[in-house]
Amino acid sequence: VQLQASGGGSVQPGGSLRLSCEISGLSLRHYAIAWYHQAPGKERVGVSCISGSDGSAYPGSTTVADSVKGRFTVSIDNAKKTVYLQMNGLKPEDTAVYYCAASLASCISPMSSFGLWGQGTLVTVSS
Repeated sequence: VQLQASGGGSVQPGGSLRLSCEISGLSLRHYAIAWYHQAPGKERVGVSCISGSDGSAYPGSTTVADSVKGRFTVSIDNAKKTVYLQMNGLKPEDTAVYYCAASLASCISPMSSFGLWGQGTLVTVSS
């Protein structure tokens, strides 16, 4: 099983980036895929999540943290086995390493239930 996050970079405030999480070795139908970020010196926190199409009370549903609501959107391309995080209106406080993670539990489950992690991709927002 492998989760490969990519797409990070440096942008100015107000800019956009699209992160990708390519997944191999598991069926996306049964997994919730989440994005977390970890800013320097801070704890890792959830950003967004999308539920699998099977085994979920709300298949394909998404969750978004209040801090990024209206700016970030999570989506999935099942054919490419890739989950995306479209980030618009980026702010300096969005600067962090972004990780994708997979869980057989639902998107509302705690971070401890996400046992499969990608390596992280760095997003830097500054002028």
